Amino acid sequence: MAPILTIKQILAQLNGVFPIDQAVIEALPKGVTFYSVENFGTSAWTITGRLIGLEDDGTERQFFVKVAYGETGRIMLRGEYESSKLIYEKQPDFIPEPFGFGKYHVAQPPTYFYLSEFVDMDVTTAPDPVEFTARLAEMHKISQSPTGKFGFPVQTCDGDRAHVVDWEESWATFYRNLLLGVCKLDLERNGPWPEFERAIDQVVSKVIPILLEPLQADGKTLKPCIIHGDLWEGNMGINMETGDTLLFDAGSYFAHNEMELGHWRCEFSSVFRSKLYTRYYLRNYPAAEPADQFDDRNRLYSLKGAINYSAGHPGSPLRKT
Repeated sequence: MAPILTIKQILAQLNGVFPIDQAVIEALPKGVTFYSVENFGTSAWTITGRLIGLEDDGTERQFFVKVAYGETGRIMLRGEYESSKLIYEKQPDFIPEPFGFGKYHVAQPPTYFYLSEFVDMDVTTAPDPVEFTARLAEMHKISQSPTGKFGFPVQTCDGDRAHVVDWEESWATFYRNLLLGVCKLDLERNGPWPEFERAIDQVVSKVIPILLEPLQADGKTLKPCIIHGDLWEGNMGINMETGDTLLFDAGSYFAHNEMELGHWRCEFSSVFRSKLYTRYYLRNYPAAEPADQFDDRNRLYSLKGAINYSAGHPGSPLRKT
């Protein structure tokens, strides 16, 4: 069995040539013909490029292409495609238009792609907290779970780590399964740690029931909202043409809307760690009752992001925090 190569190693083998395949060309919108493709941007888990197509009248049209390998690549890119489709259907100005997902015709290695609209973005300027949080809250409000439950139709990822997204009526049960999934990955990648495992057991058996079961107790309902799933400042930008904020790299599922804000508490987040963003978000989508437990829930939700980051970056000091 051939060794699994990292994206960096694959890029070195490609020597600056983007790995295009006829399958990507076939996924272009009707009336667009392939002209050229080049590497564009960087990613830890995928190869990314900008593709130029030509309309029937000769007008250039730009597309963004992601390529990934193996079963992990299939899950990642299919999940991003399905996530982006659902967000785009509700808010077409909040995420680049998705055009396709598929498998390369070349047999080996198994190669998958995601094709979307190319948007020229400013990814260095912090978004306006008023505008951005209003748009994010609107996405959460107008989304509708197709089953009325928490979960997602296909597996999605945070980085290269797959979410556990089986449908559940109980948010406490869904979050328990999601958290246990990332904890399992962390233990597989970073090795055993008895204190960590005891802490996981305490969170799952005591903290989750105390903080999350009341959200759906005594006749209360909790709306499953689509969330981005990996929302920190590295996965959003500002459209250079319109000035609107945009999401990308979605790994969605239908969740308690406050779950989205858990990432903002994590140490890998810098801009969104400012309490200003959470404060403005809650003006648009107030905390669920009991509202006085919002900060405790936010701390609980941040565990998923922090442990998932640890699983994706073995040896990271974030595991200890």
